[in-house]
Amino acid sequence: MNLPLIFDLHCDTVLSLYQHKKTLRNWDGHINLAKLKSLGAPVQSFALFLATHDAAEHHGITEPPCELFNSMYEIFIRELEANKDCISQVFTYADIEKNIAENRVSALLTLEDCVLIDGKSERVDEVFKKGVRIAALTWNYENSLGFSNSFDKELHGKGLKKFGFDCVERMNELGIIVDVSHLSEGGFWDVSKCTQKPFIASHSCARALCDHSRCLTDEQLRAIGDCGGVCGVNFYSEFLVKDSVHTTCADVVRHMEHIRNKAGIEAVAFGSDFDGIDCTLEFSDYAGLPTLLDAMGKSFSDKEIELICGKNALRVFRDCVK
Repeated sequence: MNLPLIFDLHCDTVLSLYQHKKTLRNWDGHINLAKLKSLGAPVQSFALFLATHDAAEHHGITEPPCELFNSMYEIFIRELEANKDCISQVFTYADIEKNIAENRVSALLTLEDCVLIDGKSERVDEVFKKGVRIAALTWNYENSLGFSNSFDKELHGKGLKKFGFDCVERMNELGIIVDVSHLSEGGFWDVSKCTQKPFIASHSCARALCDHSRCLTDEQLRAIGDCGGVCGVNFYSEFLVKDSVHTTCADVVRHMEHIRNKAGIEAVAFGSDFDGIDCTLEFSDYAGLPTLLDAMGKSFSDKEIELICGKNALRVFRDCVK
């Protein structure tokens, strides 16, 4: 088969550029411009990860969330301007179609952790104006919207706060896709009940195959499939196989198969978490994805591979974003 459209729902490359003072051309991590271009005209979601608490300490970040967002947003815009011959930001479904037709990489801005909103509803509109079209409500800590995933069952069962419900409603109105990766299970079910649009888990795996609070139960996967959403399979080894430090193609495919079996083929997508994971990968990096596609060919038809690689995520984007 010809190389399918790749629509990856999550990477942390902008944070890497921020930390290491690199550019999209000279960064030697999982994703850079040459690696993106090697796969044609893909759609890459670039998360602005607002690291706080131990994550901020780990990454050497001292800026508070709003300032960190602005700093990374400036890097994102700088990189697009410097490479406008081959990559551009997308705000609408039509923008993606145009980029595909012109063989350009589509850069989709996303938000990982709505901590910067901090109870101020106008900030939802502000990030939308900057181009955020997917927003993960939490990371691994409580914020003004709700609670994060936790190994503590009581905490994991806590739902959205009143303000969180308000934010989901506003995101639906604007055209921001609600992302439940990192959210508590209670918060997940609140989103499932209140959203008027499909929602996604941008970078999560199947809990039946790997018992981790970041992974989703079969019931959660079915709920995502029932609403027309997708689960982007995360390539992080610890979410694929317990205590693993190396990701194989077979591990990734196993989770894709499970999600297909529980939620339907149209609920499976890519959510690599490239440049945000520290395990080794059998397929090395973004440019190695054809190796993963070959492995997928043993379990999925060409049509199913096209759906998983990009068409499912593209459908959700079309259905949710104005």
